[in-house]
Amino acid sequence: MPLVNPYLTLYRRLGYTFAEDANLAKALTHRSAGKQHNERLEFLGDAILGMVIAKALFQRFPKQPEGKLTRMRSSLVKGDTLAEMAREFELGELLLLGPGELKSGGFRRDSILADAVEAIIGAIYLEAGMDKCESLILEWFAPRLKKLDPEAVSKDDKTRLQEYLQSNKHPLPHYEVTDIKGKSHDQTFYVECRVEGLSQAVVGKGNSRRRAEQKAAKQAFEKLIND
Repeated sequence: MPLVNPYLTLYRRLGYTFAEDANLAKALTHRSAGKQHNERLEFLGDAILGMVIAKALFQRFPKQPEGKLTRMRSSLVKGDTLAEMAREFELGELLLLGPGELKSGGFRRDSILADAVEAIIGAIYLEAGMDKCESLILEWFAPRLKKLDPEAVSKDDKTRLQEYLQSNKHPLPHYEVTDIKGKSHDQTFYVECRVEGLSQAVVGKGNSRRRAEQKAAKQAFEKLIND
């Protein structure tokens, strides 16, 4: 009896069938599972996703200023949104994780799910090219793009801090990762944020660099407006 391809259902959900299953397998492999993991694909996919969504918003909202376009893009490509999409694709059960990450429930963790979506985008780009990659991304995001309201998108903490500093003619904030603690499957990032107007840097922590930066920005913003 022939073996059933474990990715067939996912291929239907994605609207794309990889020419080589190994390319998808790599996109689904967390770094806790071995040396051949998805971090480089994630890096590539993140850049492609940001560009495709930026272009779509630029065309869809011709009268919106840069600030609102930036906030709308952030709301679509942020980790929470990508994790939701990963759950819609039911990626969790297909992720390849190391023993420690399996034990700690990594297949449910937002950051791992979001990274896998970006890695899949990177893998599709390498296999099928930009045109196919763009059409798939627009198809996946179509429902979210359709109901996007420029007036309803709130500013994230990094954007609020940046706009506050710019309005007061201060330099932009400087973020730096100062420490990463924990094993590869369960890391905590510490990010230092330095801004003009605060005598000391503030430190945010989170399970990804992006989350740590957002938390540091929130602290810095609150200190600036309350001091």
